[in-house]
Amino acid sequence: MHDTAMDGRAAALPGPCARWPVEQGETIRQIVERAGDKWTVLVIGTLEHGPLRYTDLQRSIAGISQRMLTHTLRQLRRDGLVTRTAYPEVPPRVEYALTDLGATLLDAVTALIDWAGTHHDEICQNRSHFDEAAVTG
Repeated sequence: MHDTAMDGRAAALPGPCARWPVEQGETIRQIVERAGDKWTVLVIGTLEHGPLRYTDLQRSIAGISQRMLTHTLRQLRRDGLVTRTAYPEVPPRVEYALTDLGATLLDAVTALIDWAGTHHDEICQNRSHFDEAAVTG
């Protein structure tokens, strides 16, 4: 049985959600959802070495559609993680770059991408064994 807080609500169990005030919970979940999105991770990681044009970003991220890249960049701009700079040239040139805030995600993003690469084979084997067991079991 859990202790009850003074206001009658059940006390929160320990964990990452318990570190932040309840009223910030929804926004924090949205930020984690954004930061953990596969396309966000890959866009942030791709911009690690400096600004890139849209077409260079799209070429560098295998499997991302034009629609999804546009959507992801718009969301990252909204959150203040990426900037969009349009240069008054002919033809027009637009570049995307990490903001200082976006650069703070690089360590986490790089670690996640590296972890996935390091454990790729093991996870593929685990998936295969699980799927085989589900068919036979």
